[in-house]
Amino acid sequence: MAFPSTPLDIRTELRLDGVWTDISGDVYVRDVKAIDHGRRDMGSRTDPGSLTLTLNNRDGKYTTRNPESPYWGLLGPNTGIRVSVPGDVRYLELTGAETSYASTPDHASLDITGDVDLRWEGEANWYGPGAVMLIGKWGAAGQRSYHMRLQDGSLYMQVHYGSSTFVFTAQPLPVLPDRAALRTVLDADNGAGGWSMTHYWAPTIAGPWTQIADTFSFTDIGPITVHTSTTPLTVSPSHLAVTPPRRPFEGKVYAAQVWGAGVLVASPDFTAQPLGTTGFTDSAGRDWSYNGTARISERAYRFHGEISTWPKEWVPGGSDVWCSVEASGVLRRYDQGTKALNSTLRRRIPSGNPIAYWHFEEDRESSRAYSPIAGVAAASVTGVEWASLDTLPSSKPLPKLSAAATLSAIVPDHDPGGQWHVEFVYNADDTAPVADTEIVSVSATGTVRRWSLNLRNGSARVIGYDASGTAVVNQSVAVGGDVFHNWVRLRFYVSEDAGTVTWTLAFQDPGGDAGGIARTVAGTVGRVTAITANWGAATEGWGFGHLSVLPDAGSTLYTGSDTGYAGETAWLRLRRLASEEGLPMARIPGRLTPERVGPQRPEELLELLHQAAEADGGMLIEDRDRLGLVLRERSSMYTQEPRLVLDCTMPGLDDENLRPAEEADSVRNDITVKRAGGSEGRAVKTDGKFAVDRIGSYDTAPELSLFADTQTEPIAYWLLHLLTYDGARYPKVTVMLHKPGAQTLIPGVLALREGDLIRITNLPGYVEFGHLDLIVQGWHEELDLHRWTITFNCSPGGPLRLATTNTVHEGFEDALYDVTITGGGSLPWTRTSAQKHSGTYSLRSGAIANNQTSDAALVLPAAASSFSFWYRTSSEASGPGFEGDRLLVLVDGVQVLRAQGAVGWTKFTVDVTGKSAVVFRYAKDNSATAGEDAVYIDDLRIVVGSHAPAKANTDGSQLDVGVDADDGTLSVNVTAGPRWTTDANEMPILIEVGGEQILVTAISGTSNPQTFTVGARSYNGVTKSHAADAPVALAYPAIASL
Repeated sequence: MAFPSTPLDIRTELRLDGVWTDISGDVYVRDVKAIDHGRRDMGSRTDPGSLTLTLNNRDGKYTTRNPESPYWGLLGPNTGIRVSVPGDVRYLELTGAETSYASTPDHASLDITGDVDLRWEGEANWYGPGAVMLIGKWGAAGQRSYHMRLQDGSLYMQVHYGSSTFVFTAQPLPVLPDRAALRTVLDADNGAGGWSMTHYWAPTIAGPWTQIADTFSFTDIGPITVHTSTTPLTVSPSHLAVTPPRRPFEGKVYAAQVWGAGVLVASPDFTAQPLGTTGFTDSAGRDWSYNGTARISERAYRFHGEISTWPKEWVPGGSDVWCSVEASGVLRRYDQGTKALNSTLRRRIPSGNPIAYWHFEEDRESSRAYSPIAGVAAASVTGVEWASLDTLPSSKPLPKLSAAATLSAIVPDHDPGGQWHVEFVYNADDTAPVADTEIVSVSATGTVRRWSLNLRNGSARVIGYDASGTAVVNQSVAVGGDVFHNWVRLRFYVSEDAGTVTWTLAFQDPGGDAGGIARTVAGTVGRVTAITANWGAATEGWGFGHLSVLPDAGSTLYTGSDTGYAGETAWLRLRRLASEEGLPMARIPGRLTPERVGPQRPEELLELLHQAAEADGGMLIEDRDRLGLVLRERSSMYTQEPRLVLDCTMPGLDDENLRPAEEADSVRNDITVKRAGGSEGRAVKTDGKFAVDRIGSYDTAPELSLFADTQTEPIAYWLLHLLTYDGARYPKVTVMLHKPGAQTLIPGVLALREGDLIRITNLPGYVEFGHLDLIVQGWHEELDLHRWTITFNCSPGGPLRLATTNTVHEGFEDALYDVTITGGGSLPWTRTSAQKHSGTYSLRSGAIANNQTSDAALVLPAAASSFSFWYRTSSEASGPGFEGDRLLVLVDGVQVLRAQGAVGWTKFTVDVTGKSAVVFRYAKDNSATAGEDAVYIDDLRIVVGSHAPAKANTDGSQLDVGVDADDGTLSVNVTAGPRWTTDANEMPILIEVGGEQILVTAISGTSNPQTFTVGARSYNGVTKSHAADAPVALAYPAIASL
């Protein structure tokens, strides 16, 4: 028996000394386990998750200072905790530790020297920062053959063709579901004098496989022979002694495969393995074992967090002692620090191991310029107004020079390495000196002992003095007025080659144009010993800062950080910050590029993360499966399929407490979006029930970190669309999973996360007509042995139902098909212009003989729901005792259509939800032919998902005459804009008249009135008659997304 007849297996674990330890037996069942996740509503930021439960502490096990506790020294602030329930599938659970993996020993079949095909299926942080190994035969140096890995959102394959020589390729990943399969294939000899690599993805390891971008092909080293090694095949290996370190995988692995020269040589299927075992033999004969904390699991995690305190409570006499635990999600810890991150330049430059660096971001009372580099003394600076210029986004305020400003910065002794690079930023305040003015002087130990860098209106000059004071370099170059406008990077660097010194003076606008001059002089480079300046009246009012000496000439260390990374997308901002700060960060991508964000200002880390998510309109949420954060991008919530469907007529939904919210509480009809540090854009509702002149002004003015002022107005109108949606608002939806019959909802609940769509169907007419779509913002969950409830915080899903290209059409008008079709049988099908339904071409069966077949096998895209096509037959009909020659259509092997004889072009539609392949087969019997002895197909149309294909509304339509509640045709006048389409390929169309949704299967007429043939009335449950002139519109008109 299963839950709720048997107790719910709630498992609670603590992370003690790096190992998850089951403490479920100490959790009191008298108190409910309560979990909160996500955010309260659409407009708020995500709250830290929370978990409350009670631990039995009679033996003092959870008293942190009890030396007799088995956990003494292991409990403390931020102890990890997780809670799970049984899931519906088994998997290999890997913790990300170097010792956590599954492996099979080296075997002759794994020592592949030719073609290699690696396949892996699991749930991964597909786009996270850094590198993660998935599968490979990869050990110490000299013992490396092949592997597949994820790195910064790309799929890599790397293969050694010698003990230390290797090749690799990478492709950025497309939008992937939570669970997916990846594949990389090496063609060791591609037949063109080289080798090739191809990357794929699929919903499961069984396919169908979709190629990611183009195949890589190379001929520079010719065909390759894969290096053989004695290292085991591992899921997943690691390689930490590289940059970036290739870490072992953390998460769920369902299956993997290795193919060598087309032969399956390893095939671990972790979903088929029993719990608690230590190993197994796969279908290819490989023996697998689990190492370290790797194990087979079927747990579904409901909470990952940390316990900050361990409060003890007891009753007098000690008959009951307990610990009331209140754990929090990782957002609580990230929100504890109040120190703002340093500016992007100050963070970036020390990461490049400079010889010396002074940031000049000092407060107003400073007397010197501090260096954050160990061993570098503070620079002596006089005559400046500290913290006076706050116009460089990548820096805190920098000093302004007076007419008597000076600088003396001593550079510590260092190995010159034959090159060096000096760089700083300055702002001339549009004031160009009229005569040559020294900006800085660089002292060195080479042939040139002092490099003097000068500027004047229209030119720059470099003067190099040798040990005697003779100018061995004296070179000027024309410069434009841009070097005196706003902030500029001045870069001066030298390098030495065989007694020749090459020096370069370059100017770089942060994020913009660059220019400069390079020349040579005989001699040596030496090392930099000091940088000095005696500024005067010509540079009064200039800004100066971020002075560095770098070891590599021509360094681009400042690039990107000099603009505060302005213009990077919201996700790239989050991924970069996560990488810099060591935060686990994942992404749920959408189909659109996230919004570009403005410069990264010195702010607290969590504030910067929130700003990036809010600029995109996405959600920054906590990861349920590990301690970390997830960005759910705005466009990932567009036009979703429901993750969970709740039927009011079935058990589970608490419809008694389903209550709508007042519209006025959430409506905002006057929105001004301000770009931080920039301009504004405004959107005002001027029509409909929420128009300003109808209900008054409900305004809001969010400030967002955006890259450009042009982003503000579109975002304002997008927010106006969301906040004036004329639809039902149900902020709370409760599901009772313990109710008999409600257990079928558990898989959907376990898969659901913030931003997903839930759909409520079969609501009573007195509540709502049609289904109700809601976006989950967060939830409150209560777990007990025989009771499990979850209350979702919701916002309307209607405004996110947007125009989408969810149809695939193939009319065979060119030889590059939009669907994958492969030939089979005795002969393949071919394109022909002899017959067509539309256009010029169709697909014709092969010219086969008796007792032969001709197949065209079509791979359906993931989530395909409906498939239609037109067919024509001209073949032998069947008769007594013989089959004739016939068209057969099979969906996943099941026949759905048979046609033969003389049949003109006919449309056929079939539901393909959950299906993967369609086969068109022309089969001939053992004698005779008739007609053209062929069959044809054309105008294939696949609908992906449950949403009807997007269509644009007319500008105005209405009924020509009234209709009763059961009339099967409508007469419609178009009052403005184009006529309704009469194309049969565009049918059916769902329209709305007076609140009733009507399914139209055909439209005729090219002038008013047009005749609509009705396939179904009361599509949404509304039954009524309609008077003449009643408005007619699409039930779901196409709405453009942001």
